[in-house]
Amino acid sequence: MSKMNLPNKLTVLRLCLVPVLLVFGFLPESWINPMLSNFICAVLFIGTSVTDMLDGKIARKRGLITDFGKFLDPVADKFMVIGALFVLLYRFENLRLLMIIALIIVVFRELAVTSMRLVVSTGQNIVIAANKLGKLKTVLQIVAISTVFLEPVVQHIAMEIGKMITGRPLAWRTDIIPLSWITVILSLVLTVWSGVAYIKSYWKYLDPQK
Repeated sequence: MSKMNLPNKLTVLRLCLVPVLLVFGFLPESWINPMLSNFICAVLFIGTSVTDMLDGKIARKRGLITDFGKFLDPVADKFMVIGALFVLLYRFENLRLLMIIALIIVVFRELAVTSMRLVVSTGQNIVIAANKLGKLKTVLQIVAISTVFLEPVVQHIAMEIGKMITGRPLAWRTDIIPLSWITVILSLVLTVWSGVAYIKSYWKYLDPQK
């Protein structure tokens, strides 16, 4: 670990934070207030996302880009996003179908892209870094997952403030599409789009004779 440069250390830290997120995400409601748990999960997830932005920025600015970092960075992103989706699947019954669809799309996309990455890099000395569309996909996934965690927390706080002002319980509107649905669906569209674009861009490196 001491021989790693700073960006790679941040990437490893991101991987280490994923199990912590899973622990808090799967704690039963009898152990911790659901809103507090959602908030902690959101903070942990956003924290891991910040390290994702920092490691790439530092690596480019200081000339610390390595093959190890190119490989591990997208792997850490996958663990981070897929781990968070499993937590959301467990915690949000009203979003369960959407989370199942999201997991299927994300896992299938990552398996396809990873398979392409391995096939292309094997024997050709090619290390494939994440492209811009893939990075944008990751950013939108981060926004979507953070929104799902935080939306009920914001609703709860808004209702409590409204209760203090009016002196009576307030109900949240149910006749509008939740922001969490919108962001998740948009992220899934970009997940598919970036996966197809990735495979198309590296298809030329495949040799059917090998």
